[in-house]
Amino acid sequence: MKIDLTINTDLARTILTGFIHSEITRAGFSRAVIGLSGGIDSALSCYLAAEALGPENVLAVCMPYKTSSPASLEHATMVIDALGVQSLTVPITGMVDPLFERFPEANSMRRGNAMARARMIVLYDQSEAFRGLVVGTGNKTEILLGYTTLYGDSANALNPVGDLYKTQVRQLSRSLGVPQPIIEKPPSADLWADQTDEGELGFTYEEVDRLLYLLVDERYSPADCVEAGFDEAFVRKVVERVRRNHFKRILPPIAKLTNRTVGYDFLYLRDWGT
Repeated sequence: MKIDLTINTDLARTILTGFIHSEITRAGFSRAVIGLSGGIDSALSCYLAAEALGPENVLAVCMPYKTSSPASLEHATMVIDALGVQSLTVPITGMVDPLFERFPEANSMRRGNAMARARMIVLYDQSEAFRGLVVGTGNKTEILLGYTTLYGDSANALNPVGDLYKTQVRQLSRSLGVPQPIIEKPPSADLWADQTDEGELGFTYEEVDRLLYLLVDERYSPADCVEAGFDEAFVRKVVERVRRNHFKRILPPIAKLTNRTVGYDFLYLRDWGT
């Protein structure tokens, strides 16, 4: 069956820049801090924030590790130069290597998580120093699949791209003029040499976006998706990932003792005076 994930990029641009401006200013801020990896998601968030707030009010922070690809920093620099945002490079090698030396048996997953959380330490330090809120860079595909580090790259004050599937991130990036090399390169968290998102996940973003759209947006059952032409084993794998990683998409559950529990009853704008 034909599944169309095409978005109105002009409308999305208007909504997302308005979202950034309103959410940051309502919190009493006027600036944003973004971890700029050289990948398409962070590049798009940076373009949107620069348009929403003015490039002088955006701080792009590059945080390479000693094994990071040199191309990542080159691509991040392309974004910084194109937009004229403020920038800072803070290598994280000296932060995480003592931990790796303490636990030499740590596998690539543990090391990657440590690097992601070290980067978030830097971003929130700069949030205070620059007086700006941390803007997220995770797309809808990653959030649903749990392909993110809790309290690492998933941590942010607001996320303008979190309701865009990866294929839609590419559409909007092209519309905004994100440099072509960034759009075309294989997606990677750049946590270890030759790591790619799709290689680690075991499927392409294009195919999983189509499935997730049916499961989430169209509320298809897994059986409906198989009937629509998706491989049953693939559907089961994706559904299990979405289910297993739900804890990453919510605040930590609080044991309920009263009638007004944060996260259960204390939920609405009026509750905190907005």
